[in-house]
Amino acid sequence: MPTTTTATRTKTGVRLSADERREQVLDAAVDEFGERGYHGASTANIAKRAGISQPYIYALFSDKRELFRAVHHRVISEIRSAFVQAAAGAATPEEKLEAMGTAYKPLMEDGRLLAAQLQCTAAAAGDPELRAYVAEGFRGLVDDVARLSGADAAAVATFFACGMYINVALALGQPDLVEPLVDTGEEAAA
Repeated sequence: MPTTTTATRTKTGVRLSADERREQVLDAAVDEFGERGYHGASTANIAKRAGISQPYIYALFSDKRELFRAVHHRVISEIRSAFVQAAAGAATPEEKLEAMGTAYKPLMEDGRLLAAQLQCTAAAAGDPELRAYVAEGFRGLVDDVARLSGADAAAVATFFACGMYINVALALGQPDLVEPLVDTGEEAAA
């Protein structure tokens, strides 16, 4: 990834470092790729959302594909971080998987992350190069869940199947289908 130390100004005149601008572009790209998919998204729209010129995107990312991979990495990293935190507070493999599942639902209720995650998978299905990258990230997440939870392969597969159910139900605007899967703690308090 290209790295630069150049600072640029926002519309309000505040100077941002290249790293801060990169994060701003990634935020815009999460939205754009989530709404339009890989093939429908344009770097011109991403630049407009980020409030920068299109050529500046190429100072931060070598091409659209690298930017898309960075979006996928960001989404997977947010999920992984939530899983690590959730698993740390649980004792048994079952409790760890349940805690990770409970931590996953609010992430996917963020329509931006949900759409970006689903669009990453959809793009990977039709593009061998993206498929390899997205598959590596997915496999890494599966391996992390197995390691963090200590659960067997069947339990981990069931966990991810449940996650896909959550993705589909929320993407289709059916959050009530997810409620039976998530113990909010209200029953325990009653």
